[in-house]
Amino acid sequence: MKPPWTPHELETRLRAHAAEHYHHRHPFNLRMHDGLLSPEELRRWVLNRFHYQRHIPIKDALVLSKLDDREVRRSWIRRVHDHDDQDGGIDRWLRLGEAAGLDRMLLLSGEGVLPAVRFSVEGYVNFCRNGTALQAVASSLTELFAPDLMVTRIAAWERHYPWIEPEGLRYFQGRVSQGRRDADEALALVHRWAETRRDQERVLEAFAFKCDVLWTLLDAVDHAGIGHEVQSDVR
Repeated sequence: MKPPWTPHELETRLRAHAAEHYHHRHPFNLRMHDGLLSPEELRRWVLNRFHYQRHIPIKDALVLSKLDDREVRRSWIRRVHDHDDQDGGIDRWLRLGEAAGLDRMLLLSGEGVLPAVRFSVEGYVNFCRNGTALQAVASSLTELFAPDLMVTRIAAWERHYPWIEPEGLRYFQGRVSQGRRDADEALALVHRWAETRRDQERVLEAFAFKCDVLWTLLDAVDHAGIGHEVQSDVR
């Protein structure tokens, strides 16, 4: 039996995979940050990404149900509150949609969400429903790389998309600190629970799966093309 990797070796493997497969490298995100998206493309992304955002607290509730340790549950439940509380992540994303010219009721209706986005999000939720606590928590480790992406996105939107009202950027701004905190917490749990090499390999597999979910979501938005125009609330 192969010995387990050290924590540093496991993190090195996670970061190596992210360097190639995290969605910061996706062509759609690259165009977004270079200021090359049209208002229609940006609205399509906001609408479809909201379908993912609104399922995050559902995913975290499923993770919560797998946690035997009371202190870990007390900590993890904060993630549900971060999104579901008043002025939480879901409310802030709705304001982002409004700032981009989308009607709040359109976002909440789910109308216009692409089939591949629905499929990807459902796959992620089911992964957390059916997997172990270790696998579910490991899949959240993409948050290790989200804060830097948020910093890049904030600067890009302020520079290239001045027609977006500044209030709309509050979701991104809040996730810089929240993402770092959540990632540190999840990584500490993974190091505690992954005692064998096979456990650590499952961590990498779960992380790779989540990277694929995020990449596939952007593929769907990027390739939507004609016939999936998003109804703007701009007059």
